[in-house]
Amino acid sequence: MNIILNGEPHSVPAPLTLSALVEQLGYVGKRIAVERNGEIVPKSQYAETLLAADDRLEIVVAVGGG
Repeated sequence: MNIILNGEPHSVPAPLTLSALVEQLGYVGKRIAVERNGEIVPKSQYAETLLAADDRLEIVVAVGGG
């Protein structure tokens, strides 16, 4: 299945949850924000959010400092 991830085409297996994608990409334990098709997905919903073909995802990693 094809999705758009951070503006780039990305092929992923189907079915796939957002939680599994985050794990595949190595973001487990990192502070991230995920937007799916223009809407922020709460972290509590990652495991139950099934991705669909042509979903547009933006994943942003929070960077600390000052």
